Amino acid sequence: MKKILLISAASMFMLTGCDLNINEDPNYPTESAVTTDLQFPAVENSIADALGDQMFNYAGFFAQYFEQRPEMNQYNTLAELNLDESSDLFNRCYSNLFAQALEDINSIKKRDTNTADLFACTVMRAYAYQLLVDNMSDVPYTEALQGSSNTMPKWDDGETVYKGVLKELDDAEAAINSSDLMTLTDAMLSKNISQWKGFANALRLRMYLRLIDGGIDASTYEAKVKTLISAGNFFTGDVAWDVYSDAEGQYNPWYGSMFKLSAENHVAAYPIVTYYMATNDPRISYGILKRSSDNTYVGQIPGAKTLYTTWGEKDWKNAQVSEINYAPSKTMPIYLFTQSELQFLIAEAQLRFNSNDAAAKTAYEAGVKADFTSRGIDGAATFLTGNRVNWDSQATSADKLNLIYMQKWAALFYRDHMEAWSEVRRTDVPATYSGAAQGVYKDPTSYTAGNMIIPALHYKTDGLCKRVPYPENARQHNNNTPAVKTIGDRVFWDAK
Repeated sequence: MKKILLISAASMFMLTGCDLNINEDPNYPTESAVTTDLQFPAVENSIADALGDQMFNYAGFFAQYFEQRPEMNQYNTLAELNLDESSDLFNRCYSNLFAQALEDINSIKKRDTNTADLFACTVMRAYAYQLLVDNMSDVPYTEALQGSSNTMPKWDDGETVYKGVLKELDDAEAAINSSDLMTLTDAMLSKNISQWKGFANALRLRMYLRLIDGGIDASTYEAKVKTLISAGNFFTGDVAWDVYSDAEGQYNPWYGSMFKLSAENHVAAYPIVTYYMATNDPRISYGILKRSSDNTYVGQIPGAKTLYTTWGEKDWKNAQVSEINYAPSKTMPIYLFTQSELQFLIAEAQLRFNSNDAAAKTAYEAGVKADFTSRGIDGAATFLTGNRVNWDSQATSADKLNLIYMQKWAALFYRDHMEAWSEVRRTDVPATYSGAAQGVYKDPTSYTAGNMIIPALHYKTDGLCKRVPYPENARQHNNNTPAVKTIGDRVFWDAK
């Protein structure tokens, strides 16, 4: 019942952040009628919904976890990267984050003086902006959220936004009064300010690594990473929006959208299937089903659905590939930051910046074990003895770093697809297969399990998706929206 009430409250109160002329309509509360403690769940819900529904779906294609089911057509444009501003890919996420989450944060900050509350709001604000930048690079920031006084805010570059929200985090944490306890309703971290600080530190670590690999003040941020790692003040468990239940209207939003469509459009992509199989990973059964034709796991080559017949297959049918197992997603939380991802980031930092192999190994293995635990799967210790994933079997530090990245990619499947896509872009791991997609079909031995594959049929890009187009609704309402960018244009931190 608590979950149902929280969802209902969030659904109602997030309306207060929209530009609605509600006046005194009793069906819609005015801002003054909504207490800040009940407004905060709307913030958490709006951000989680953006991350766990549309981003979860399209980033699942971009990270090459998902492919379009052969006998259906709902997501052909995602599988084939046929995307531009008219595709309506980011409109709803943009509205969720700006008109709902960020507006509601502004409303709370105007009326709440509790420094612990304000810090939690700032963490969520930083998280929302990180998502916006990682999708589009540029975003309204310094002039944003000014209402009618500035209806066409300028768009700031991603570096400005990242540095801006990181400073906001530092300032808000420094301002916390030790006597202040959180008063906001908080279904995510239960008003635990230590957990909120740990979440903020994990968010800093994630963003610092992007700045470093983007060539932005690398020495400064390396020092900051070392300080974070030395202090070790991170959250425990997972940071997740866990309010869903097994009842129509209360499902996880991504599962709910599939339920409403009454169509199972997703099959597993070739890279994730081959990597799970090559490493004898029991997690393959969590989100992927064996194909019905012969009870084996077979992934679909990206962008190849309509081309298999020209490659030699007489008729490409659903039964020939492994479908996605939707069952776990029905009540699945939306993960804003998993313990598994955090441990992989720590492992990377220990290896790259501290040259501490033992600490890196400990964190790497903790990352794998945390993901197994979150899925309710046994056997992590045995899995880690396998030659391809065993830390001590790797010949060089470069091999160990690659292993961290590969296992993070494997662990983010069916957890946080947006973060998986961002990390693929930051690290260039998995590596990209050097040949054309047809080469994988013609000679599978030429392919290294897990490698990304440039879609066989793709539009408007020479490779993989590097960003989403600007929202069409932003283009229509803000003359300061930057010139059109294609999905092949990189975000600011993707310097490679």
